[in-house]
Parts: sequence; structure tokens; C-alpha cells
Amino acid sequence: MDEKLAAIAEKYDALAERMQTPEVYNDPALYAKLSREQKEIAAVTAAYRKLLQYRDDMEAALELDDKDEYDAAKLGAERTEAEIRVLLLPRDPNDDKNVILEIRGGAGGDEAALFAHSLFRMYTMYAESRRWKVEVANINETELGGVKEVSLMIEGDGAYSRLKFESGVHRVQRVPDTESSGRIHTSTVTVAVLPEIEENEFELNPTDLQIDTFRSSGAGGQHVNKTESAIRITHLPTGTVVECQDERSQHKNRDRAMKILASRLYEEEQRRIDAEHAAERKSQVGTGDRSERIRTYNFSENRLSDHRIKLTLYKLDKILDGALDEVFDALIMADQAAKLEAAGE
Repeated sequence: MDEKLAAIAEKYDALAERMQTPEVYNDPALYAKLSREQKEIAAVTAAYRKLLQYRDDMEAALELDDKDEYDAAKLGAERTEAEIRVLLLPRDPNDDKNVILEIRGGAGGDEAALFAHSLFRMYTMYAESRRWKVEVANINETELGGVKEVSLMIEGDGAYSRLKFESGVHRVQRVPDTESSGRIHTSTVTVAVLPEIEENEFELNPTDLQIDTFRSSGAGGQHVNKTESAIRITHLPTGTVVECQDERSQHKNRDRAMKILASRLYEEEQRRIDAEHAAERKSQVGTGDRSERIRTYNFSENRLSDHRIKLTLYKLDKILDGALDEVFDALIMADQAAKLEAAGE
């Protein structure tokens, strides 16, 4: 492992040196490319250098016959080695991508639509707390303030790496405002998290597409504007339909719809590949399948339960206000542990 780490650290220094040359410095595209490469290995390089320092400290402590100093340095080295093993795990190539997040009300009618709105608000607040940019591509609201479906485009550093475990069925247990007897209702909402795929990453054949324009409409069918700026794209071979109507510009709506369509079709292709490598999927947290029930939100107990990693938190009110880092950190750690175990086998 040391040879591999030394090579990574050497590459990091070589990239830093090359980025200082006029040839690279005056070429923004090349500079950005090398900067991304350097960023990908920065954490491993820093950890390796920390490990070397701990090893030097161990040798110095042996020469001084300082057992306490030696034990402290040895513990630091062991922890750093464990950190490096995690950093060397194969990276998800989509982790640095922006996200298309889709929320749809499931079983439960109006109550499901109201909970879909709660999740829409929760993810939006979380994104804002991380200074990510959020844009609504399409939203279908109900007259009671709920959401039948909504598509969000989330742009920011590490967005997919944090949100990717949210795909699946989210179940809510609460007493609706309209329930006079106090009986708890159970409803479901489906969430899909897609890495944003550019058109040039996933080729779409123009002859496979049917593109229609229509007027944007809001809750209750009221027209948002009187021009046909909304776009509906149907992928004829699969029957996949994407609508975008939030922008007043037909051109912007078309661009967004094409990105969402490419991302959905890309996800379906990845799902097919994953099915062929089912054993690999077992080493990860959850399947990412939209039909998998991943979480329960119980309002009467102020409880969130993630069924994949047996996580239970009694702070649902804070989580629904966007405080999701504790949940996401636990999911990422569980995923890393599963991959380390699979690598060991």
C-alpha cells in the first residue's frame, strides 16, 4: 500500500507544479481539469503525509525510550491507516455531480401530497444550509397546499454524494388535521435522486423524442402565463415523459427537460447494469430502488427511523427543518463499512 500512496503523493506534487506553469495557468479549461484531478487525491495525500509523520514520531519515541509518546503515535498511525483504507475505496463517479431530485406523493391521497410538500421543504432547507443552488423544474401542487409531484435541480459541491441515499419510499405516520378521532394515518412518498447527466454524456436520438409545448398551470389549473412556454418531452422507445414548466422561457424549459430525461434514462441503464451485478449491490446501503421502503417519519413520537441502518432519532422536527447531516453521515459511514467488509472478503 505504501508504494501506491507514495505514487499518489508524487502525482499530487507534480500536478501542483504543473499548475504553476504559464502554459496551464493561462488556459482556464486545462487549469480547471488539473485542479479537479488534484482535488480528487488531496485527502489521500494529506492522510499519507500524516501517517509518515506518526511513523517518524514512533521512531523518535523508541530512541528516547518514551513509551507514552510511542503509544500515542502508534494509535495515531493506526487511525490514519484506517482513514486511508476508506479514502482508497473506489469512488462513485457521480459523487461530484449536481442532482435532479424528484418527489411524488404515493399512497394516502391528500395526506401523501402534504407530506410530499414537507419533504420538498426539508430538502430545500438542507440545500440552502449548504449554500447549494436550488431550482424548481416542475411542480404539480394541490389546492390544499400539498404537492403531487415536484422536480428539483440542485447544484453544489458534493450534492449527489450527500443526497444519493434518499431514493426510495418514505413513510409518514401522523394524525391529519381533518381527522377528528385522532387516528394515525400512514401515507407514502417516493423520492428519486438522479445525478445530472449532460446531453453529451448520454446520447439521445432526436428521432426517439416527441416534443410538445403547452401552457404552464398552477394549483387548481390556473394558468401561470398565457404563452405556451411549458415543455413536455416523451421518449418514445421507453414511454418516459418529462415536463418542465417553471421557467417562462421555452428554451430554458426545453434544456431542463432534456437534462432530466437524459438523467432518468441513464439511471435506468445503471439499474439494469446493477441487476447484472447484484452481489456488488449487496455491499452497499440499500438498493437505491424507488420501491424500497427506506424510512419512517412518526410525528406523534417526533421520531425518524431509517430501516436500512437501524438508525432512530427523536428529533423529527429539526430534521424536517433541514437538519439532515446526522442522518447522511450515518448512511455514508454504513456504506463505507459495507464496502470495506466486501473488499476484505
